Amino acid sequence: MTLPRIVVVGGGAGGLELVTRLGRKLGKRQRAEIVLVDRNPTHIWKPLLHEVATGALDSGLDEVSYQGHSKGNGYQFQRGTLSDIDRQARRLTLAPILDEDGSVVLPARHLDYDYLVLALGSVSNDFGTPGVTEHCHFLDCPQQAEAFRHDMLNTFLRYSAPERRTHTKLTVGIIGAGATGVELAAELYDASKMLKSYGFTSIESSQVQVHLVEAAPGVLPALPSRIGKAVHQELEKLGVHIHTDTRVTQVTEMGFITAEGEKIETDLSVWAAGIKAPPFLSELGLSTERNHQVKVHPTLQSLDDERIFAFGDCASCPQPDGKRVPPRAQAAHQQAGVLYRNLRAALAGKPLKEFTFRDRGSLISLAHFDAVGSLMRGASARSLFIEGRLAKMFYASLYRMHQFAIHGAIKTGMTVVVDGLNRFLRPKMKLH
Repeated sequence: MTLPRIVVVGGGAGGLELVTRLGRKLGKRQRAEIVLVDRNPTHIWKPLLHEVATGALDSGLDEVSYQGHSKGNGYQFQRGTLSDIDRQARRLTLAPILDEDGSVVLPARHLDYDYLVLALGSVSNDFGTPGVTEHCHFLDCPQQAEAFRHDMLNTFLRYSAPERRTHTKLTVGIIGAGATGVELAAELYDASKMLKSYGFTSIESSQVQVHLVEAAPGVLPALPSRIGKAVHQELEKLGVHIHTDTRVTQVTEMGFITAEGEKIETDLSVWAAGIKAPPFLSELGLSTERNHQVKVHPTLQSLDDERIFAFGDCASCPQPDGKRVPPRAQAAHQQAGVLYRNLRAALAGKPLKEFTFRDRGSLISLAHFDAVGSLMRGASARSLFIEGRLAKMFYASLYRMHQFAIHGAIKTGMTVVVDGLNRFLRPKMKLH
């Protein structure tokens, strides 16, 4: 008897949590074949990429090998990039895998499915701004975060030269004051202090200047204003130069040019303003939004095919109030739970449940300095504002919850112990 095959494309937080639950419940019991497809061999929680970018987190220690994880959790892993969907034949085409020299390591392949789940996340949206692609770093994946870290370390070394260290400032420009931009700005000041303490650089943190540029009237425009105002104050205390109501119209090798004609010179430039779903999703024959999100029913099924599901940042899911589910990590986590139950229901021929997003609050990390956010009080619309050590503790717990979902209680507990030991055994940041 041939087992039904569920293929999940995308091993981000939501995708990995979904295949883990499906694998443990269906894969191990030989009730279905669960397959995860991702272009990368390893997973790292995306909200931590700003820490990877500054070296505060060593991706080599925290990344999860899909191949190794699949063995113990009842699913299969295939490395590849989705290039086409044949809905009539229920077949995917995976693009060839190339090595660094462009030689084919693994040719194009086909993969049949009974149910397909798209969990491809999002990428930065530069809105066609001239010069962004050529001159800005992005933080959409671990490779981009590592590229920024290497560039950052080299820049600190250059500014350590005797002729430059006394009368110049190392300047970093960040376009976009959403969660990524804000958290990166704070981490950069923390990183500069650590680099000085380890003797990696001779420049002081006072010689580091961070410009945070936001087109909206305030930082964190998607979150409650109370959080944005509190974060604004904390960033200014650190020394961040915040430019609100400022739209960047061009990026050059020397820095930013704003709509008012102001020039902001930078040594390092980062684009963190806006996201969109991967553009190729609009080329697969599925109904999509202008930002390439796949249009889905509240059951997370595609409008065009009941056997194709999409969730997380790459999906446009309607809510009872007419709004769309926001592109946030907690939304993907909640959707993974509903989709797990819906896929089991589909296999059993039972009705599917509609997804309703429940906002649990928002937390922003400001490196080791602080954290700010709010927690929702149950089903009420009121929120509890928190900051300081309590907020930092809740922020850290979000990652532990993700680890618990993919590793279980025992391994997560052991990981907490190992992380505690590493704080004493290893440098506090990655210096190479």
